[in-house]
Amino acid sequence: MKRSLSYLAVLVVLAAFLVGPTSAASAAPYCGITWGSAAKSAPGLSSAPVTNVRTGQATCYDRLVVDIAGKAGGFRVAYVSQVRAEGSGVAIPTRGGARLQITVHDPAYTAAGAPTYSPANPRELSNVSGYRTFRQVVWAGSFEGYTGVGLGVRARLPFRAFVLAGPGTHSRLVIDVAHRW
Repeated sequence: MKRSLSYLAVLVVLAAFLVGPTSAASAAPYCGITWGSAAKSAPGLSSAPVTNVRTGQATCYDRLVVDIAGKAGGFRVAYVSQVRAEGSGVAIPTRGGARLQITVHDPAYTAAGAPTYSPANPRELSNVSGYRTFRQVVWAGSFEGYTGVGLGVRARLPFRAFVLAGPGTHSRLVIDVAHRW
């Protein structure tokens, strides 16, 4: 009995040594991402018009970019139960396990009311098949200086939103959604 207890003690010590403490690398967030999934916003309103919506993929996240012909106004990006059209509030069906409502504080039309961005297919602004996180990008319209885009994603995942200046006098609202937590 004494011998089996000592073997057991040696096995416990050996197992603790082999497993060891969790390394800092394994405890680190995915790709160093610490964004979280709470709503993000910036104040401001601009008359610089939206001219395009496009998407891309990176190693750790999928990216949506809203191009603006001038200095961008503010924005609000938040997870919602349903994407809603600007002005009317009508629900827009959007594929994915979660949905981001993106409101840009810039119109998608000129001061004379001419459209500056008019998507060929409002239900598929960009082909996101094969993306790790994005499932669908939908147009939510433009009303009284605010422009909406809906983004269907695989699940509620961390995201960030920020404005980049340039090229030239243009600017871009960028939304990155991580591939995982």
